[in-house]
Order: sequence, then C-alpha cells, then structure tokens
Amino acid sequence: MVIYEVNLQPEPQLFEAITRYMLDRHIPQIFETGCFVDITFERCDEGRLRTCYRAADRAALDHYLAVHTAAMRADFIEHFPQGVTVSRAVWEELGQWRAGGR
Repeated sequence: MVIYEVNLQPEPQLFEAITRYMLDRHIPQIFETGCFVDITFERCDEGRLRTCYRAADRAALDHYLAVHTAAMRADFIEHFPQGVTVSRAVWEELGQWRAGGR
C-alpha cells in the first residue's frame, strides 16, 4: 500500500467550513476517481486535519497525481484561497498489525 497524506492547518474561524467541505465534497470526489482503496479523515485536538488516501500501489497514486490533482487542488483553492496551510507526504506501508494477528 501507498499512502498519500495531506495535512491541513486551518485558521480557527475556517475549521468547521473546511471540515464540512472535505466531508461533503472534496473527499467524495477524490474517492470517485477510483485511484484509492480507502480514505480516512481525522482531526486532532490542536485544530489540525489529516486525510490519508490509501492506494493499492504507486502506479495508482501516480495516476491520481498526473490526472486528477490539478483540478482537485484548484477546487480547494477556489473555496479556501487563504487561511489554511497544507502539507503533503507520500508514505510506503512497510507493515500492519491488527487485532487477531498481523
């Protein structure tokens, strides 16, 4: 698995609007691309948001980045032109442990 992680640090007054936008529009649209097997969206006590997009392999992520990223980022910027810091990272899963075994 390959994980494309996007972290958002919105200004406090934008937190709820960005959360709704991500849940109602942005993440569903990205999931509809078919490039990811699952997506998680999380918040932490510090007012940050994290989305982890899990792709089956690097080819699926590369396809998303090449074909869909520009439009998705443009839509986000159209809705939130300022007031949020975004960081991105790509992670390669090396192992996973779950209840009942690995």
